[in-house]
Amino acid sequence: MAPVDILSEKGEYLMKISIGTPPVETLVVADTGSDLTWIQCKPCTHCFRQNAPLFQPKLSSTYKPIGCTSSPCNALRGRTSCDSFEGTCRYTIGYGDTSFSNGYLATETIRLGSVAIPNVVIGCGHYNRGTFDAHVAGIIGLGGGELSLITQMRSLTLGKFSYCLGSYIGGTSYSSKMSFGDDVGVVGDDVATTPLVAKSPKTFYFLTLEGISVGSERIDFDSPSTSSSSNGSKGIEEGNIIIDSGTTLTFLPKELYNQVTAQMKRQMKMKEMEDPKGLLNLCYYSTSVTQVPQVIFHFKGANVKLKPQNTFVKTRNDCMCLGFAPTNREAIFGNLAQMDFLIGYDLGNKSVSFKPADCSRV
Repeated sequence: MAPVDILSEKGEYLMKISIGTPPVETLVVADTGSDLTWIQCKPCTHCFRQNAPLFQPKLSSTYKPIGCTSSPCNALRGRTSCDSFEGTCRYTIGYGDTSFSNGYLATETIRLGSVAIPNVVIGCGHYNRGTFDAHVAGIIGLGGGELSLITQMRSLTLGKFSYCLGSYIGGTSYSSKMSFGDDVGVVGDDVATTPLVAKSPKTFYFLTLEGISVGSERIDFDSPSTSSSSNGSKGIEEGNIIIDSGTTLTFLPKELYNQVTAQMKRQMKMKEMEDPKGLLNLCYYSTSVTQVPQVIFHFKGANVKLKPQNTFVKTRNDCMCLGFAPTNREAIFGNLAQMDFLIGYDLGNKSVSFKPADCSRV
């Protein structure tokens, strides 16, 4: 099937899809870190501002509400309830940035380019909040769980998809592509491939990070391992980081983050400054993102060499900040670090591949 356009927009990547019959074109956040695809629907008790008109399910001949006892309703157990008057399934879903959507589950036809995919389970959101851009109408869930679009269209794609996230450096947005099926295009001598690790929840794509190099110094990712001995020894835990297109920054455990930033400070020759936006911790006076140490993420079997734009982000014309942040939760390899790589997922062979690319030209 033909590639689908992805647009970069202020740290998010938006995918063009059409929904309903007749089809209504819309933009949704492409998110490999969640499953449920949902859009804002009319009537709306509370919706974040969007430029496009709200989707009107009553005008679509293929919109069908889902019952309370259906398997999709059960798949979201703990996040669903039953509208006893209508006999339909209500959902509530939230995200790490406190965004959320409440509404009804339904099946609907989604079109990716010219390909129509019928009976896709979606959420029709009537009460939604979040820090979404006005171009956004919702989220397309590309995770590994039961209600993910990737899972629902697996017979069509055989579990293969790829994307190339274009740069949004300097305030300029570029269109790039997402591909499905055999034509994902992640081939060549410069491809680095790492295993996907099966863990719970199935939503997330877990990889194994063995270490991070800053310049010539490598920092190993030592973490409590499931195979650690009773004496408390550490080692590499399989599946210790999530790759997520829906998260902008790369989040690292505090100990690893502190070692990376300490090594970065030793090697940087620029003057430090506070982030004018108060969000990031390590910032430097600079009018361009250049002359920074080479950063390499050492995934199991795959060394992914980041470009300066994958490592630092401009927060003001004269300020660049390290695009990593500490976390007490799961480590995440965010979309800033993924820019200008063609990244292919092969769920059948349980692998993710990285190929350096100019995503504005892919």
